[in-house]
Formats: sequence, structure tokens, C-alpha cells
Amino acid sequence: MRSIEGCVALRVRDHRAAAPTPPSFAQVAREFPFVAIEQLSADVAGDNAIRVSISEWRDSAFDWWTFDRAIDGATDGATEAKGLTILLTGAAAELPAVSLELLLRCQRAIARRNQQSCSTLFDAVLECHRAIHDVSLPLVQADLAHALDVWQWLLRLAPDASLAVQLAALFHDIERLVTESERRIEQHASDYQTFKDSHAARGAELAAALLRELELADDVVDRAAWLIATHERRSDEPELALLNDADALSFFSLNSPGFADYYGPEHTRMKVAYTLNRLRPPSRRFLDHIRLRPEVRALVDESLGARSCRGNPR
Repeated sequence: MRSIEGCVALRVRDHRAAAPTPPSFAQVAREFPFVAIEQLSADVAGDNAIRVSISEWRDSAFDWWTFDRAIDGATDGATEAKGLTILLTGAAAELPAVSLELLLRCQRAIARRNQQSCSTLFDAVLECHRAIHDVSLPLVQADLAHALDVWQWLLRLAPDASLAVQLAALFHDIERLVTESERRIEQHASDYQTFKDSHAARGAELAAALLRELELADDVVDRAAWLIATHERRSDEPELALLNDADALSFFSLNSPGFADYYGPEHTRMKVAYTLNRLRPPSRRFLDHIRLRPEVRALVDESLGARSCRGNPR
């Protein structure tokens, strides 16, 4: 029996969507309240929209790079892409689940905030953050996208997240702008954990210097710097664990396709295991809603299966 075809428009707004949400998209609306959801006919033209079909999205050869550049281009130098519209077409029954996957991929362009980050001071932080990223360099463009995505994951996991941990999310990988802006070197480290600890410590120093120039309170800067300095190790400290969860989920939802292409299967296998170890078991439920490439999904399943066999929580 042939499935019924449909189309949904996902429109980013700078305010909570006021229009009624189709019942089947209730979870999408809860997760992304600043996205208006409108069901349309499957043959709608969709001028000036990013159009994606479910079959394209599910294809193992999906062009992640082109899709991401379209999303980043929609921001046009701003922090958030107000007016961005994605048209998703395909089997009507699959539209809600795939809409959630799509929005997870491009949430950096939605830029939700909370009371701690709704201020002119935080606007200045975001301007500074963007200014230090030379997006003409592909690896730096990827670092900027990841930083914003970690920030968005953080707010999804903890809507009341403090100012300090939001700053840590944005600046946690700032050290890469100095050492890995044109080529990555982590795969050559003789001791990966030592390499990551050094990256975190140097990043904390760089971030603290920048944030002090913005005249943020010393205690906030100190807290953000501490979180950055220690974020590469698993911890039960609540905010550090939160930052680790957000960083890990962003790796899977945003970075993993490019990472696999750049580093190859063996380093990717190690990275997947390392990242899952930093991700608390309750937060692993989000992996079910993330579109992973088949080879990355296989590595996730392999690593989780190995952990289960060792008696560790999945």
C-alpha cells in the first residue's frame, strides 16, 4: 500500500509560535517552541526555503556539507536565522520524526535563550564569539557551528542553565582556533586524554582573558574557566556533567559525519567510545532522535554493547 505523501514547513521565529500545532507534531513543538509548524500540500513551491525530502535525508550519501552551509548561510552573519524555513516532504506518517531530526541538526540557527542569556551583555558575548572565528576556514566554521550547537543542547537539557555554564559551552573549544584552525592534530597524540586535558586547560586561559575584556563578573568568568578547564573528563559535578552531555550530544548530532570523513574509521571508533563515556546514561536517550550515518550508528551500538558486556550502564 502506497504511503500518503505530505509536506511540512518548519519556520524559525524570534518568538514562540502562536499558530496551533498539528497534533502529530506535539513533541516537535515542545522541543522547539520557536519553530512554527505548518502542514502544506506536497507540491508547494517553497521559494527561498531549504527543501529536503525524507528519502534524501535518509540516504546514506546525504550531502551533510551542502545542507550545513545552507543553514549557516541563512544566518547571514547573525546569531540566529530568523525567517529560516525548511520544507520537508515525504511520507506523511514519517514527517514528525524526521522534522525532529532536521531541527536537531540545525538548532544552532534557532538560538534559544533563557533569562541568564537575554541581555545586551550576552549579545556582546555572542558578537565577540563570532568575531574570533574566521569562517573562511572550513575547520573554524565547523568549530563555530559546534560551539553554538553545544550551547543549544545545554539549554535543551537545562532550560535554567546558569550564565557561567552557557559561556563555557560557547568557548569550550576556543583553543582549537590557535592550534587546529587549518588542520587537525588530535589523531597524532600519543596520549589522547593528556592531549584533551591540555586543550581544555589552554582553552580556559584564552576564554577567561576574552571574557574579562567584556567586563563580566569575576566569579562568573572564574566559574566558566573552571568548567572549560575540566570539561574533557567525566564528572558528577552537575554543571560539568551538563556541559559534557551537551558537548557529547553535539558531537553525535552535528560533528560525527564530518569527523568520520576527516579522521577515518579507527580514530572515529575511539572518539565514539570516548564521547559515550562522557555522556551520562539518562542523556543517551537523545541518541534515538539523532540522524546518524550508518557507520557511526554501528560504532555507537558497538561501544554501548561493549559497555553492557563489561557491566557498565549503557
